Amino acid sequence: MTEAAVQTFELTRRFGPVTAVDRLDLAIGRGEIFGLLGPNGAGKTTTLSMLATLLPPTSGSAVVAGHDISTGKDAVRRAIGLVFQDPSTDEELTAWENMDFHGRLYGVPRAKRWKRIPELLDMVELGDRTRHRVKTFSGGMKRRLEIARGFLHHPKVLFLDEPTTGLDPQTRRRIWDHILEINRSRSLTILLTTHSMEEADALCSRIAIMDHGSVIAMGTPAELKDDLGGDVVSITVADGTDPVESIFDDKPWVRTVRSRDGQVDLTVRGGEDHIPQILRLLESAGIEARSLTLKKPTLEDVFIHHTGRGIRDSEADTVERMRQRRRAFSR
Repeated sequence: MTEAAVQTFELTRRFGPVTAVDRLDLAIGRGEIFGLLGPNGAGKTTTLSMLATLLPPTSGSAVVAGHDISTGKDAVRRAIGLVFQDPSTDEELTAWENMDFHGRLYGVPRAKRWKRIPELLDMVELGDRTRHRVKTFSGGMKRRLEIARGFLHHPKVLFLDEPTTGLDPQTRRRIWDHILEINRSRSLTILLTTHSMEEADALCSRIAIMDHGSVIAMGTPAELKDDLGGDVVSITVADGTDPVESIFDDKPWVRTVRSRDGQVDLTVRGGEDHIPQILRLLESAGIEARSLTLKKPTLEDVFIHHTGRGIRDSEADTVERMRQRRRAFSR
């Protein structure tokens, strides 16, 4: 990995008895799109808030763009762009006025601001809405404006907190395209939080999966999925068929075999390549395959593998824990 743009050392944040982030160690390379993936309540936004100097850590430390988040707060803030999960533009101002105000706050000289603002608005397809008030924008347009605004002062690291939450699928994909273009064209380091498996898979070069404040798995999307052992080939066999596990016993490309209720699930490396062999083995054994499907592992499968539950189930658990804590504090 290249020199770290963001690095944390046992970064921890507690709220009373609750540990929101627990001894987090990360090293994010320059020019990388790195994702914190996990359910609501996993500690992703708390991590981002500490790195952006909005929230002090309880213990541990972190360095962002070469500056310590505790002793160099002003330098960190000058070096980062931040797009909040909740809308933060002034809806009574125009797109240009929002951008210009942001540039002045960061001390960008007027000549540079006025040259850069139209370039960035064109980049996010808002060039024709420059003088329109933001209150007339759709949700996707507001999000694109916020991303352009966060990049106005040439940050070294851009933080995106749930960048496409609440947007329709088509708008989400357009924003993904803009994020990828910003990263590719300017080698900008981007750290984003998301609970969307699809978003993490589409955008991130590496991912840290978080749950209950800790990282439970980290790697590229491909590495995380490959660690599960390969593709899943599911075969439905005729009723009354004898167990078929034994015919795959000596096959090195079969990692696991599970059989239940007339269905056989094989975990296979390079599933597409081995389907013809699987069918020949079944035929040789006199076993009728009524259907066969191939499923590629997903990041949801990775999360389930490490936690025993899906992200939605985990979010429901988080809500229930919060209710229990509120009841306990109110007594």
